[in-house]
Amino acid sequence: MNEISSPPVRKIVHVDMDAFYASVEQRDNSDLRGKPIAVGGSAARGVVAAASYEARKYGVHSAMPSVTAKRKCPELIFVPPRFAVYKAVSQQIREIFAEYTPLIEPLSLDEAYLDVTQNLKGMTVATEVALEIRAKIKQVTGLNASAGISYNKFLAKMASDLNKPNGQAVITPKNGPAFVEQLPVRKFHGVGPATTEKMHQLGIETGADLKEKTLEFLIEHFGKSGPYFYGIARGIDERQVKPDRVRKSVGAEDTFSQDLHAFEPAREGLQPLIEKVWGYCEANGIAAKTVTLKVKYADFSQITRSKTVLAPLPAIADLEEMVNLLLAPIFPPRKGIRLLGVALSSLEERAPAAEPQMRLAF
Repeated sequence: MNEISSPPVRKIVHVDMDAFYASVEQRDNSDLRGKPIAVGGSAARGVVAAASYEARKYGVHSAMPSVTAKRKCPELIFVPPRFAVYKAVSQQIREIFAEYTPLIEPLSLDEAYLDVTQNLKGMTVATEVALEIRAKIKQVTGLNASAGISYNKFLAKMASDLNKPNGQAVITPKNGPAFVEQLPVRKFHGVGPATTEKMHQLGIETGADLKEKTLEFLIEHFGKSGPYFYGIARGIDERQVKPDRVRKSVGAEDTFSQDLHAFEPAREGLQPLIEKVWGYCEANGIAAKTVTLKVKYADFSQITRSKTVLAPLPAIADLEEMVNLLLAPIFPPRKGIRLLGVALSSLEERAPAAEPQMRLAF
């Protein structure tokens, strides 16, 4: 009787560039090296898009209002973002990935999943693949990358944060479940502030607490995310690395520590979300014609507002303008705003730019 061989354990690498935007600026301007810098606007209504590790020591981080960042770090240097440069560097990094595997799933300009189970170099040890890729990125771009290696996407993502910056970590099938059990749910990738708060209310503080809940319980309280939470609590994530996945939409949202009541703080809170979704589209060569604004109030009621244009949005400035047009009419709000989100849909492949395009009028 022939034995049925089990499929090989998957080898997933999550590569995450270290302080990507800020590191590019420090690379290109020697006067900025070793200094605390923030990519973003320094004006009163500006928002930090990225912070160097020197700035992070002071508690400066992305999505922080610039005035708060400056207060935390008086020596902070603000640098305007150069998205065209970041995109070009991202493409260099993508080409390095492609030397090792065709199974590349970009998440943004600065991070991606790679399935190296069967790789183009014939390398059998995934940690060596990650080391080689990181070394090649450093050689070609002058930038540092961190990596996480594991048998599924969730754990590879979690591992990439363990030895940042400029390091890597492995979570093996043997220690994966135990790693998840001791982890606070607030640190789970894919569990945002609102879900963390809901889990805490249900007595779920750690992966071990989550593992105790039945699948039925998790579906009852978290809907379609229930099976995903049930799996990752056990170190199980069957999602494939999908290089050619067709997305119907891409979105980002944030829950604020204090409810918002004025337009400017809301606009500032939306800026990093705009940059995140635009960065994803840039990294994947796609463009959108529909923009949706999500607003959740303090009482958990929510509304959405959408606008569709005839041609895909050509520049991030057009997206910012469209979001502002959707945001303005809801002020003054009937209640405090606890969450804002931006989603792009009606996605299509971005056409190569033949000549400068005029700004769209909305």
